[in-house]
Amino acid sequence: MSETIILASKSAARRAVLEGAGVPFECATAGVDEDAVKASLLAEGARPREVADALAELKAVRVSRRTPGFVIGADQTLELGGRLYDKVDTIDAARERLKELRGQVHKLHSAVVVAKDGAPIWREVATCTLAMRPFSDAFLETYLAEEGEAALGSVGCYRLEGPGAQLFEKIDGDYFAILGLPLLGLLDLLRRHGALAA
Repeated sequence: MSETIILASKSAARRAVLEGAGVPFECATAGVDEDAVKASLLAEGARPREVADALAELKAVRVSRRTPGFVIGADQTLELGGRLYDKVDTIDAARERLKELRGQVHKLHSAVVVAKDGAPIWREVATCTLAMRPFSDAFLETYLAEEGEAALGSVGCYRLEGPGAQLFEKIDGDYFAILGLPLLGLLDLLRRHGALAA
């Protein structure tokens, strides 16, 4: 395997997806001010899906300009009622977020862009629809006590690969995309370019 694969992300979930699939990769940070970029895009009227795509491309291209190989940039946005939601910083804010999502259907837009030599060469944006069940306040408190700080790692305050699975009654979409990295198309691209064994 001649070409290096670089993940331009700090996300533990994305690293775990690639590691679980047996993909050899290195990590690099893009140094993108995501909040500023997001605010600018939203001010221009970008939809949550477009924001995820633009941020994934920005991360991939920025790292690709200084690093040879295939650079994977990824981003995920949560949309409820047409509005984009950001990650929360505290357990109290997570409680309020989950109360807002409870009994509702929201969308996760997961974007992945691969860049090489400073330019994007492939992209995918997968949208998943998740219906959260109308769980009790008592369940919510138990969930937050069990998850603790881990609940702050995703915009929806849940890990589908953990106790967060119990928050849902129905999910439509790719499991890997929900974890933050649409995987199968990405693996296909890397095989086609000789970065992974075919």
